[in-house]
Amino acid sequence: MTRLDRAIGAVLGSAAGDALGAPYEFGPAGQLAARGQEMRGGGGWDPGEATDDTQTAVLLGESLLERGGLELRDVFARSKRWAAGQPKDIGLQTEDVLTNGEPWDLAAALHFQVNTRAAGNGCLMRASTSAVYFAPAGRTGTMDAARRIAALTHGDRAAWEGTAVLHELVRAALDGADPSAALPGALEAVHPAHRERYARVLAPDWHPDLATEFNGAVWPCLGSAVWALRTTDGFAQAVRAAVDLGGDTDTVAAVTGTLAGARYGRAAIPEAWTAPLHVPLPGFGDRVLDAAALRELAVRLATEGPGREAASPLGTGQRPTGAAGPVSSRPST
Repeated sequence: MTRLDRAIGAVLGSAAGDALGAPYEFGPAGQLAARGQEMRGGGGWDPGEATDDTQTAVLLGESLLERGGLELRDVFARSKRWAAGQPKDIGLQTEDVLTNGEPWDLAAALHFQVNTRAAGNGCLMRASTSAVYFAPAGRTGTMDAARRIAALTHGDRAAWEGTAVLHELVRAALDGADPSAALPGALEAVHPAHRERYARVLAPDWHPDLATEFNGAVWPCLGSAVWALRTTDGFAQAVRAAVDLGGDTDTVAAVTGTLAGARYGRAAIPEAWTAPLHVPLPGFGDRVLDAAALRELAVRLATEGPGREAASPLGTGQRPTGAAGPVSSRPST
């Protein structure tokens, strides 16, 4: 298995997990196993249709490639255009940040100051493309890029740190390592104020039943994805386990698919899942990406390298003050 195989696996695997989990979103645990229905649609989604998770990941990836690196203003502009295109689903927090009329470098921070809750998992759901792109930048570079991207829509540093950990685990997997083995190093690089909480949900003995928040929050979402990868031995098994947790099934499965795809490669993703896969892009005309287009995107992300801004500090207006706020009982991605 080559590094390129793993990179394609991460991007394609995230999209496949997203589409597999979408029909079961906000349902109880065990629905996928009980129904035995995979990529058959439901809940307003067509068979194989990817949600806002993959749509925003594609927009992020295309911005990185077209701008030759991380241009936050451009990522935000594309996201705003997408939000104005009336996507079928958009997280409450992300929608507010993208539509509140504030400038790109202040919108998320101001949302956090007003609402004191901004630790949704919407920053994780779109990270497959950026994780592949920034992997060559090393631990510091990829984790800092993740923080900067997360801060565009999530003003809570907890969301930045979770996205940074996901980036680092993907980097390790692309190098052929077990992502679980990379956890100690990733946790060392987490901001001290958030390290203990992440260490708890990423510990080997942690189980999603121990979560203290809905898995629409960043901590249990990432913890559940790592748990699903750790307790299974294949791509499909990991993603199915993620969906069967219930709750925010599309995003937990998308994050799991990112990690499992990077771990097991593109060949491990069932063809029955990729054949119907399609990614509409609201706000961008009639564009719809299929699995082949996602593979092409992944190849470019893996081969065109990180942008020069990968190791730059956070931009002005993106560093909110204070510790992580409480998480809403409603999904706030």
